[in-house]
Amino acid sequence: MNQVYESKHPLVRHKLTFLRQTDTGVRRFQELVWELSTLLAYEALADLALTGTSVTTPLTEAAGHLLADRVALVPILRAGLGMVDPIWSLIPDAQVGHIGLYRDEATLQPVEYYCKLPQASQVDVCLLLDPMLATGGSTTAACKILKGHGIQRIKFVGLIAAPEGIAQVHSAHPDVDIHVAVVDCCLNDRGYIVPGLGDAGDRLFGTLVDAAARIPEISESGPTLVLCGGSDALVTG
Repeated sequence: MNQVYESKHPLVRHKLTFLRQTDTGVRRFQELVWELSTLLAYEALADLALTGTSVTTPLTEAAGHLLADRVALVPILRAGLGMVDPIWSLIPDAQVGHIGLYRDEATLQPVEYYCKLPQASQVDVCLLLDPMLATGGSTTAACKILKGHGIQRIKFVGLIAAPEGIAQVHSAHPDVDIHVAVVDCCLNDRGYIVPGLGDAGDRLFGTLVDAAARIPEISESGPTLVLCGGSDALVTG
């Protein structure tokens, strides 16, 4: 219970560095979310059950394995959409549901505005997807919706989490494992994760308002991020 899995994989740490960088454009940001989602799903699904089978190779018969657990992917709209396709490409038989939530400005509580989920009888494991676990309000509400629908085995998969959000989710749903690339320091007074990466939805879908305020430096010592042909590269200027 209360399991938080913070990836230690070198590729995850490498790609997260570029994801955070202010000057990473929309297209590259989407690619990095795709790549990180794939790596995190690989780790989150390491305990899936298998069933035995056999296959015929060009030389002989060989033992094989097939997934026994049926997986559902459920993004929290809208930022969670960016994590669906990369994981779906790994598990093309997975069913995909959607949960839409907005925050009531009077009560500050999440309000459901859309929900379409697979039948609980067809789901053994559900990955709840959202790049950011900040206050934990939306994730906590989404877990409640899933359980109300009859889906009990839930794993949250995100990119960055704040300790406040983790505590909120586990206070209500101690049985939900949390898989993230990193657990950051804290939330600021606006509810953003620090150091974080800003608004993941805006950066995924190109709806940033204050693009002119971007800071090019990746650190005070002077290294800047250069993207060449879609590859990751850090150079010092």
